[in-house]
Amino acid sequence: MYFDGLCEPKNPGGVATYGFVAKSDGRVICKGKGVVGAGFLGDDVTNNVAEYTALIRGLECLKEKGIKKVKIRGDSQLVIRQLKGEYRVRSERMKPLYRKAMELLKDFEYQLEWVPRELNKEADQLSREAFKEFIKKYEKEYREFYGA
Repeated sequence: MYFDGLCEPKNPGGVATYGFVAKSDGRVICKGKGVVGAGFLGDDVTNNVAEYTALIRGLECLKEKGIKKVKIRGDSQLVIRQLKGEYRVRSERMKPLYRKAMELLKDFEYQLEWVPRELNKEADQLSREAFKEFIKKYEKEYREFYGA
């Protein structure tokens, strides 16, 4: 499973979206994208919140499908290293997301792997699609708030 999140045009406080895709033998098992929140709507969002949300939504989808074994790949060093126990989770806003991810991971036999952005293109594309769809819906507010 590949996961990705973004927060644009600024981080924190931009529009945070996510994407994930899980495949087995080249066949898509789970795929999703969505919006975490937006600063101009009063949401407290960052790219790391979006990354964790992507991971959580992907794991929830795999759990629903009854999948028990997963290799998780993402380009967020922070998320991967926190989940491996290499980094502590210091941010209060991240702690509930970390706990949720760890709770979900208990249901899987899993491996965690950091990958460079170039190898995470499909999940990245899904998060960008979610961003574009959201902007289309809130174009006026977005432009007024961010001056874009």
